[in-house]
Amino acid sequence: MRILVVNVGSSTLKLRVVEGGDLDGQVDLDPWAADDDEALASALAELGSVDAVGHRIVHGGPDLAAAVPVDDDLCEKLAELTLLAPLHQRRALAALAVARRERPGVPHVACFDTAFHAGLPPAARTYALPAEWRRRWPLRRFGFHGLSHAWAARRGPEVAGGAPARRIVSCHLGAGASLCAVLDGRSVDTTMGFTPLEGLVMATRSGSVDPGLVLWLLAHTELDAEAVAEGLERSGGLAGLSQTSGDMREVLAARAGGDEAAALALAVHTHRLRREVAAMAAALGGLDLVVFTGGVGEHSPEVRAEAAAGLAFLGVRLDAEANRRAEGDADLTVPGAPAGAVVVTAREDLEIARQVRARLDGGIVAYP
Repeated sequence: MRILVVNVGSSTLKLRVVEGGDLDGQVDLDPWAADDDEALASALAELGSVDAVGHRIVHGGPDLAAAVPVDDDLCEKLAELTLLAPLHQRRALAALAVARRERPGVPHVACFDTAFHAGLPPAARTYALPAEWRRRWPLRRFGFHGLSHAWAARRGPEVAGGAPARRIVSCHLGAGASLCAVLDGRSVDTTMGFTPLEGLVMATRSGSVDPGLVLWLLAHTELDAEAVAEGLERSGGLAGLSQTSGDMREVLAARAGGDEAAALALAVHTHRLRREVAAMAAALGGLDLVVFTGGVGEHSPEVRAEAAAGLAFLGVRLDAEANRRAEGDADLTVPGAPAGAVVVTAREDLEIARQVRARLDGGIVAYP
């Protein structure tokens, strides 16, 4: 079965054709404008005929915990969730509409980044909010990057040599970034929450801030809700701290050139990353393996090294040369270290293809 995977990120669109477990064609639109139907239609034509299309959808809400066939009713339901993932949901739905138009004769299946976290324990998913609010609205921690975390948690132990690894912290580091605590293949905690804004410092997203700070801005400054949202989503993070685009490569280069704002940005990023890895390890009751994935996790040895330098108390020790030379999937662990560390190439396409096949065969992908 040839499956086309449509993977929309916050600034890019990746098209992959997966046949069996192999890649059989790809086109990247980087950056991609959600209203550029012509570019997407041309890219789809370049990839030829397929048997099914799988779509990465960031937010499935409280009810969609597994891959489902796409129809008009589903698209309407997903559109209602746009405010919860403003950088992603509109773009994903725009791509879905074009793909359905250009590939009308094959099944389309939506696969959700929130699904891997649907079984979070109540203690990990529940916000300490008024009971009435929680009854009226779906105010819970959903978590995101689930397709990437699911792949990383399966692939990571293989890269580490196949030794059992029950307690894994998966680090998806890119323009968007999140961590996931994976216990026996199941997500038990994660850094993102109700929206993809919570958690780590990201390229343009602030990550977690004191809710009281947001309330203060709304009550005591000229900023309205739209301006505050703009600052938190699109002008914060590494971009806001370093006064660059927020691209990690640009920030690292600026620091190397002596830029103090870039140095502070990376210090804040590293501090939050180390702190949250430790929090995920606490949720697991220990740590067997750290997996770095995503664009930054895969390609920035500096970020990996600086993160790991503060995690020795958890048993994480990187081989400096292996870390520097790592390309693709790679084991970075110093022999004898209590906890392993690996790089895993993000393959959301394989996870999506797996879910599409299962759904079309009459089943679903059920996480432990």
